[in-house]
Parts: sequence; structure tokens; C-alpha cells
Amino acid sequence: LEQIALVAEVEELRANPNRSATGIVIESRMDKGRGPVATLLVQDGTIEIGQSVVVGTVPGRVRSLINDKGERVKSAGPSVPVEIQGLQEVPLAGDRFDVVSDDQAAENIASERKQRAMSNGATGKASLEDIFAKLKAADTKELAIVLKSDVAGSSEAIKGMFEKVGNTEVKPKIIHAAVGGINESDVLLAGTAKAIVVGFNVRPDSGATTAAKRLGVEIKTYTIVYELMDDMKKILSGMLQPDIVEKDLGKAEVRNIFNVPKAGTIAGSFVTEGKITRNADIRLVRDGKIVLTGKLSSLKRFKDDAKEVAQGYECGIGIENFNDLKIGDIIEAFSRESISRELT
Repeated sequence: LEQIALVAEVEELRANPNRSATGIVIESRMDKGRGPVATLLVQDGTIEIGQSVVVGTVPGRVRSLINDKGERVKSAGPSVPVEIQGLQEVPLAGDRFDVVSDDQAAENIASERKQRAMSNGATGKASLEDIFAKLKAADTKELAIVLKSDVAGSSEAIKGMFEKVGNTEVKPKIIHAAVGGINESDVLLAGTAKAIVVGFNVRPDSGATTAAKRLGVEIKTYTIVYELMDDMKKILSGMLQPDIVEKDLGKAEVRNIFNVPKAGTIAGSFVTEGKITRNADIRLVRDGKIVLTGKLSSLKRFKDDAKEVAQGYECGIGIENFNDLKIGDIIEAFSRESISRELT
């Protein structure tokens, strides 16, 4: 603090308390009793009750000012944090606020900022066409999320954490984020966009719960951010393509060829390694080259069907849709296993 004061003195950093106030939004939320509430830090000028103000893209008129001690005040000057009421919507944390001459000026400036944000693609709201276009354009699998939180700061923090989760295959995608409880509109949007609804320190109302059951939309609520992130990682891990691992089962050498009516060509074989199982995948190797990868159509010991034949035993092997077997061919049996992957 001493260093900041010294720098301010040396650099002659001063604020003008007599001009129209301007500053930054520290936090914002939707209060059930008071409506949209924002905590502002006045950086220059003085803000007073009754003044028109534009906060980011949200216009309003200051109805009340509450200082950091919870006391109602009539005005707040430079470097003073103050909570205000009277905004039409909940602004975003980090938005700039400016006191303007009247309500019409506030509406005009807010409208211009909204249009500018839309042209730059920075608006927090998106049409369904935009949402679907983004989902289809992505090469990676995306977990679509409708995010609701108690305050704007929580929403921004969660967004920042989501940006660090995922990889080139899967990632979370917030299609809509807002402050306030989970309502039916959130669920309808999630149902249309095939998203899940995530709430942090908020709960769904009865309309949202009913709509979620009707549409099959999952609503997940949290009060601890680390539990939220752990769950998101688990969900994203489930979206990862599993690794397919081949496991060698055994080998058999073709020692004789039989043409059986209706059954096709059967290879009289001798199991040289491991075992040959009825449901195994097989590779046919001839002169060191893979001729075919396929499935067995039959496996017999003498005239009886067999589930498996172990090393050192003879058997008859038929291959699905393949009759070009030759003496000396090697039949390799293997299985494919899916191994789930975890997001790191």
C-alpha cells in the first residue's frame, strides 16, 4: 500500500471528483428481492442516487447506493466501492460503467455497445442457428453447457477453468451463461442444443425441473467448484474414444484343405501356440504377409463344434466369406479390447 501511495504521488495520479463518474464492475448478481445488483469501483468522478448510468451494455438509473460497510449513502467518489440498484439486467464482472446525462442517453449508448459487441462476435447471447453452426463446425467433440451461477464473478471463474479442461478430442463448450436461478428457458435451450444445465450456488425452479423431466435434460448443481470440475472431467473422459488394444490368443498352421458342401473350404489345422477360440478375430498370414483379417465361421474338433482348441491339438477351421486357403498358411487368433481413457 505504501508503494502504491508512493507511485501515485511521484506520477501525480489524481482523480477528479467533480466529473461524471466512471469505473469498473467488480461483481454482479441477481437478488430476488432487489433485482439486478452490481458492485462498482469508482475510478474517477462521483456517482449519486438518481443519476442515469450505463454499465457495459446495460442501462439503468441509480436507485440506491450501499458502501462496503453496508450503509446507504447518497454518493460515492474516486476509489470507493459501492453497490448499486436500478439496472435493467445483470452486467458482467469487468464491464465499464459511465454516468450519463439522462435515461435516453443511457439507452442509446447501451444499444450502440450491444450492436458493436454483436458485430465483433463478443455477445454473450447466441441464436440457435449460431449455436448449431458452431457445434457442427467443430472437429472436436464438445460437451454443450448452459451455465447459471449466483454471481457474475463465479461464472467468469468457471469459464476460465473450463478453458483449461479438455484436449484436441473433447472439450466443454458454454453455449449460454447467465446469473440467476435455473429456469424453464434454460432447460428448453439445453434441450434444443443437446446440452446439460450446470448450476453453481443456484437451484432449478419447479418449471425447470418439470421441463427437464419432460425433455430428458440433465441438471447438475454444485456449491463447490472443485466438485464441479471433477464431474466435468469425468463426463469429458466418457466422451473420449476408447483405445483399442489387440491381444494375441494363438496360432494355427494349415496342414490340409477340405472342401465341404454348404460349409465351403475347411482348413485342417494344428494349433502351434496359445489357443484358437470360436469368437476370435483372425488374421490369415501367407509367406509373411497378411492376406485377410476376418472372423471364423466354424471351429471343430473332429466332427464336433468346439468353443476353443488349445496348443498341440488339431482342429478344422472355417473362415467367413473366404475359401482361398492353402497348406502352410498361418491363422493368427486375437481379440480386441476397448480400454477407457481418462482426461488428464
